[in-house]
Amino acid sequence: MSDHAMPSVVMYADGACKGNPGPGGWGAYLQSGQHVKELCGGEAHTTNNRMELMAVIAGLNSLKKRCSVDVYLDSQYVRKGITEWMPKWKLNGWRTADKKPVKNADLWQTLDEASVRHLIRWHWVKGHSGVPGNEKADQLANLGVEKVLAEGVQ
Repeated sequence: MSDHAMPSVVMYADGACKGNPGPGGWGAYLQSGQHVKELCGGEAHTTNNRMELMAVIAGLNSLKKRCSVDVYLDSQYVRKGITEWMPKWKLNGWRTADKKPVKNADLWQTLDEASVRHLIRWHWVKGHSGVPGNEKADQLANLGVEKVLAEGVQ
């Protein structure tokens, strides 16, 4: 399949954490033509960076076939990690320039696997600045936190 025949998807992804570490949530809002997909989830004890990564992983893994994806996120950590730092980490055996293990290497490796299945363009947007898709992803991430907190109350 040529790149021109691939479905085109716009994805907004965001993470949230109440305390860092603490209960966290992630959200992904995807749109392709008239089709919309909203995803969210969370973990009882996590970090904001892990939730930012989980949002992108969940969104990419929800796509059933190879797509051209524009990923919008307000996390410089994820955007720079995937576009700048990861190639060096992989060459260094998942170690940083100062030879320390990469934090969240498990999720970076999962994101690496998920991202090679698609043609992705990475975009940074300023958080909480009124970008509708980013605001929706933020709402979904906070819904993920609420679900985790509700599960803990039972």
